[in-house]
Amino acid sequence: MATISFKDGSEYALKLSRLGSGSDVVAKKAIYKGAKVVADKIRANLEAVVSADATGELAASLGVTPMKQDSDGNWNVKIGFDGYDKSGVPNQLKARVLESGSSKQPKRPFVRPAVNSTKAKALDEMKKTIDEETQKIMGGN
Repeated sequence: MATISFKDGSEYALKLSRLGSGSDVVAKKAIYKGAKVVADKIRANLEAVVSADATGELAASLGVTPMKQDSDGNWNVKIGFDGYDKSGVPNQLKARVLESGSSKQPKRPFVRPAVNSTKAKALDEMKKTIDEETQKIMGGN
């Protein structure tokens, strides 16, 4: 947890003002850091469940969307698959079939286990980023 000391009230007010104006920047950095932890684990799990003959196109299509603010003022990103393979099959569909299975293919979950196993690590990374950025804004004294 960040520790901050102040010499007088005006210095404190100035630092709080800086922190308030930089809160969106701090939140965005923290969210992207947490999303990276989850996306990296999804990619690793995906590479473990696909065959050795896989082209790598599905793993390459995994990404994090640009950040958007919802109607409640919360910042969000999504992790998912984009585009189509060389045969015109949507990568989202291919990932869904791997995750949930089909009538012709057993399920090979890789997203849900990644999300479940990285939740605490992603939250820790976000907290660490918030603490570091707050220290930078507040002066770290």
